[in-house]
Amino acid sequence: MCDIGPEVKEELRKFRFAKNNESSALILKVDREKQEIVIDEYMESVTVEELQEQLPSHQPRFIVYAYKMIHDDRVSYPLCFIFYTPLDSQMELQMLYARSKLPLQKQADLTRSYEIREIEDFTEEWLIGKLSK
Repeated sequence: MCDIGPEVKEELRKFRFAKNNESSALILKVDREKQEIVIDEYMESVTVEELQEQLPSHQPRFIVYAYKMIHDDRVSYPLCFIFYTPLDSQMELQMLYARSKLPLQKQADLTRSYEIREIEDFTEEWLIGKLSK
């Protein structure tokens, strides 16, 4: 399991309580040398498609996503935790991420958790389907 440093904990806290008018994402990765989770990128006003384009095709990532959802003329911003782990990424890296997933999800205090194995599966239609359940 990788450490979650104080700066990542603070960014997760700020992200949870941010007042955004659009979808936003916090992408996290594992620094193998330091054995800790670090911020990869923060994206504001980001669509699912733009987020999909930012993800590396062969390396896992953790994504905390506040998705702007409109339902019956009401707007909500459900927070979700997405564990992206490509099938063709290195086994050692997959295991490192898998061991860190639950502690990070708990630290982020997110109950909606989803896993993606193929980047092509990460679409707005898929996300809406998951969030609507």
